[in-house]
Amino acid sequence: MPVAESFLPRTDYSMLPPGFSDAVGPASFPKLQLRFWNQRWAQRLGLGDLSAGEREQHFAKFVSLPGAQPQPLAMRYHGHQFRHYNPNLGDGRGFLFAQCEDPVDHRCLDFGTKGSGQTPYSRAGDGRLTLKGAVREALATEMLESLGVRTSKTFCFFETGEALERNDEPSPTRAAVLTRLSHGHIRFGTFQRFAALGESDNIRKLLDYSLQTYWPEPEFSSDLRERTVQFLELVIERSARMCAQWMMAGFVHGVLNTDNMNITGESFDYGPWRFLPYYDPSFTAAYFDHEGLYSYARQPEAVYWNLDQLARALFAMSPAESLDRESWQAGFVERLEKFPGIFRKVLLESFFQRLGLVADLDKIEQAETVFTAVFSHLRETKCHFEKFFADWFGGTKTTPLLPTEAPLQMALELGFREGWISVAAEAPSILKEIERTRFQPPSLLIDEVEKIWSAIDKSDDWSLFHSKIENLRKRGRIYGFHLG
Repeated sequence: MPVAESFLPRTDYSMLPPGFSDAVGPASFPKLQLRFWNQRWAQRLGLGDLSAGEREQHFAKFVSLPGAQPQPLAMRYHGHQFRHYNPNLGDGRGFLFAQCEDPVDHRCLDFGTKGSGQTPYSRAGDGRLTLKGAVREALATEMLESLGVRTSKTFCFFETGEALERNDEPSPTRAAVLTRLSHGHIRFGTFQRFAALGESDNIRKLLDYSLQTYWPEPEFSSDLRERTVQFLELVIERSARMCAQWMMAGFVHGVLNTDNMNITGESFDYGPWRFLPYYDPSFTAAYFDHEGLYSYARQPEAVYWNLDQLARALFAMSPAESLDRESWQAGFVERLEKFPGIFRKVLLESFFQRLGLVADLDKIEQAETVFTAVFSHLRETKCHFEKFFADWFGGTKTTPLLPTEAPLQMALELGFREGWISVAAEAPSILKEIERTRFQPPSLLIDEVEKIWSAIDKSDDWSLFHSKIENLRKRGRIYGFHLG
C-alpha cells in the first residue's frame, strides 16, 4: 500500500462555496526528474513509501491523492504590493493541490504548488518556476527550519525539461515544479479581495473556515464582532512571533506584500530572500526595492502595516450603525496595539535562545541592555552574523575577546550575578555535541547560494546542494529544532 493508513486526507477548502477559488488543471511537462524529496515529512504524513512513479504521478502530474480533493484549486486574492493596491492577483503559477491532517499534532496541512502551470490569474505569465527558484526555496526553508523559524516546508520539486525566458536572470534557464507544505495558504489578500468587492458575507465565511480549520481547539465567541477580534489577535500574535524570529535569524524576506503573508504566521513564497552577512539595518534582499521598504530593520514595520490592512478588510463586516462600528474599531485598535509588545518579548526570547541562554524578561530593561551591547558590537565590527552567535553560544566566548566585546561580556556577567540570566538547560549538551563532531553551524549567504546554483547549472552537479541540506538538517538536530 503506497499511501499508508496514517495518511489522513482532508477536503476543507473545497467545501467552501463558489467564489473562493477556481478549479484548474496542471501543466503537462515534457520531462520529469525528481530533484528533491523531503522524506522526513513524507514519512510523517504516510507518503514515505510512494514509489518513484507514484511520486511523479501525485507531485508532478498532480493526480489526486486518495481521499483528497479531486481537483487543484487556484485561490483568488488581491493585495498591496509595495503598498500599492493590486486587484489583479490570485494564484498565477500555483494552486492548492491537497490537504491532510498531520497524524502527529493533528493540525491541517496544505500542499501548495509553484510552477504548476497557467491559471485564470497568470495574466501574461507562463505559470512556470525556474529551477534556480526551486533550489533557492528549498535552501531557504531548510535554513529557517534549522534555526527554529516558522516556515513552510519544501516537500519536493521536479525538473521539468523546459527552457524559460526571464528578464531578470540569464535565459533560457531550466524549469521546475515545486510542492510546499504549510499550515494554511489563506493570505491577508484573500480577505482584502472580498472587502474590495463588498462581499462581507464571504469574509465571514472565510473567517469561520479559518478558525475551524487552523484553530480547532479554542472556543470562539458566537458573537461575530468578538469572534473577529479573537481571530485578529491570533494572526497578530503569530505574525509578530514570525517576524521576531526572522530578525534573530538575520533573514530578509524581500517582498512583504499583503499577498505574501498568511494568517497562520509562517514564512512562505520565497523570492529574492537573503540572510545578513553582517548586521546592517538597511540591508535589502530585492534589487528592485530601491527605497528599502522591506529592508532588514523595516520588516517589523512592514508586518504591522500588513496586519493593519487585514484589520481594515475585516472591518468591512461591521454594521452600519455608528456605535457598533466604533465598538468594532476599538477592538481592532486594541489588538493591533499589542503587536509591539509581543514582538519585543519574542525578539528578546529568540535573542537569548540564540545565545544558549534563558533570561527573566520581567527584567526587560536589563535584557535590552545586553541586546543593545550585542548589536552595537555587530554594527561596529561588521562581524559574520551567524559566526557571532556560534562563538558566543552558552554565554561565554572561548576565543580572546575583542575590545568591542568587553561591554557585552560585562553585561552578561552582571546578568549571571544578579540571577536573571542563566545558561539554557540544553546548552551544555549542544556544546558537547558540537565539540564532539567539530560541527560548524552553517550560514547561507548569497555567494554560497550562487555557488550551489552554478555547480547545478554548469555541470548538473547537485553535490553542494545536497551537502548543504544535510548540514542544515544536522544543525537543526543538534540545536533541537525538530519537525513541526
